[in-house]
Amino acid sequence: MNVPAYHAVGIGAGPANLSLAALYQGVRSEGAAAGGGGGLALFDRQAGPAWHEALLHPGVGMQTSWLKDLVSVVDPTHPLSFLNYLVTTGRFFALLNSQFDSLPRREYQAYLAWAAQRMDGLHYGVDIDRISLTPDGFQVWAGGVPQAVAAHLVLGVGSRPVLPAALRGLPPDAVFIADELGARLAAMDGHRHEPVAVLGGGQTGCEAVVRLIGLGFTDIKWIGRGQWFKTIDDSPLANDFYRPEHQKFLQGLTLSTRRRLIEEQRHTGDALTPGAMKSLYQANYGAMLEKGAGFPARIHIGHDVTGATMDGDTVVLHCETSEQQADIPVRHAVVAMGREKTPIPFDDELRRRVDVDDHGEMIVESDCSVRWKSREGHRIYAMNRARFSHGIPDANLTLLPVRAALILNSMFDREVYRLEDSLCTVAWG
Repeated sequence: MNVPAYHAVGIGAGPANLSLAALYQGVRSEGAAAGGGGGLALFDRQAGPAWHEALLHPGVGMQTSWLKDLVSVVDPTHPLSFLNYLVTTGRFFALLNSQFDSLPRREYQAYLAWAAQRMDGLHYGVDIDRISLTPDGFQVWAGGVPQAVAAHLVLGVGSRPVLPAALRGLPPDAVFIADELGARLAAMDGHRHEPVAVLGGGQTGCEAVVRLIGLGFTDIKWIGRGQWFKTIDDSPLANDFYRPEHQKFLQGLTLSTRRRLIEEQRHTGDALTPGAMKSLYQANYGAMLEKGAGFPARIHIGHDVTGATMDGDTVVLHCETSEQQADIPVRHAVVAMGREKTPIPFDDELRRRVDVDDHGEMIVESDCSVRWKSREGHRIYAMNRARFSHGIPDANLTLLPVRAALILNSMFDREVYRLEDSLCTVAWG
């Protein structure tokens, strides 16, 4: 079978690998020559460019500045910048004068689609289910058919929502992940005055509660184990964790020290967007005024959901509180209790070659390359898989172009993009 050959192939075509593809355009001819004609190809199971599309509820905003797009942090003159998107689509003044506190998430989705249309080598609707190593490099497969072979491999597969083990096995129309809320709202419409629970005190849970309030649900229980639902620390000092200079500092530490420091920094990124709780309180108050009754949503803090059982059509949530246990009956439970890394479909031989740390995680070097028992001239790079070695930004959109630039500099063994970040207030230690 004649398998297309490329310089590099990426698994996943979300924002991380789209940033790589955008910056790769500057060295496309050089890469095509090195790879025997193909350059870079990305494969993604989704039908088109998207970023958490199932969570695009009305009014939700980004947690990241629009300046931190696919390219601008390392190449502000790039034609695929967000600013160029606004100007060429005629949206610049309309967006500017709307004075959003944060960029609408749908706008970012539209930007990704606009950028993807201007790139070559993107293959959507292809679910790569096997990655193997051949004498020619990495071969990727979908449904038993080889799709491509390349000298280098870039992993950008992201994460997926988790349904805790204690909540599995229950009717899927009664207990489901928050990503399914939009698809299930029509079936829930007849139950708007019955109790519904949202589990998880993070941003996704908050947005689900606001959506339910807006649709007229009158008995919403937002349940979380914490004594309050933390807001992201958006101070200047906290934001200094989200820059190349801090990532460089982390690389000089032992793996165990890095992990400890990054755990301490968690709530600079894994928490509610500033203003999210205020929006919820205002929506709740507005609904109370409109209905002339009590608040439609109540927050149950300090409730750790340990399991659930069915009583007819009712889901009985079993919770542990500060000093006792409590059962909360609801008609539906929307689960927003975290995400997990999507498994990488290495075949057995390739998986055995990859080095892992004491936690079973791939060891990722400072240039985003994976440590593995390699063959000469072939490298694996990882996006979104190095949180405890590269810091909190590894899991979000803040430093996408920086990671892409590090990978390209390594892949081409030269400084394709210069990363300058020397003017810093903080001295880490």
